[in-house]
Amino acid sequence: MSVRRVQPAESVVVVVDVQERLAPAMPEAQLAALTRAATVLIEGAGLLGAGVLATEQYPKGLGPTIPRIQEKLDAAGVTVLPKMTFSACEAEGFEALWTKRGARVAIVVGMETHVCVYQTVRDLCAQGIEVLVPADGVASRREDHRQVGLDLCRSAGATITTMETVVFDWLRVAGTEPFRMLSKLIR
Repeated sequence: MSVRRVQPAESVVVVVDVQERLAPAMPEAQLAALTRAATVLIEGAGLLGAGVLATEQYPKGLGPTIPRIQEKLDAAGVTVLPKMTFSACEAEGFEALWTKRGARVAIVVGMETHVCVYQTVRDLCAQGIEVLVPADGVASRREDHRQVGLDLCRSAGATITTMETVVFDWLRVAGTEPFRMLSKLIR
């Protein structure tokens, strides 16, 4: 398998179910890393021309997206898709938005790694979409579940990576204005 450079114009960041009532169940360090990864990727997508899609699992019960990520989604003009299915791919409107974007690469972040993230990744891979899963952009209540989820994502065909790897691949060169802006966020 060869790995090629990820172009922002053919990429979509998929933010899966980072919600207020689910977040407190996540280990604090995982939630902090996921929040950082998601916010940088959303901002990077806006600066460099990648798309962003976001979902909420049963928002009536699990609440809205956490404020730090929702602020970035709002600034990017992203409408969050509610869902009852575990895979984001089955959320009403997801396929139409994906098709409209014409992307061939998904960068999937969110929670929980072994359930909604994994099922989303599996469905995207089954459609022939190249999928990247930043290990610092996913969380589960238990570390063993998070690790199993990452292993399952890899088995489904995804590349496990990091948020910084994706952003610097998008940037390609240092010294540009987007590089300076994103470098400040990453520090």
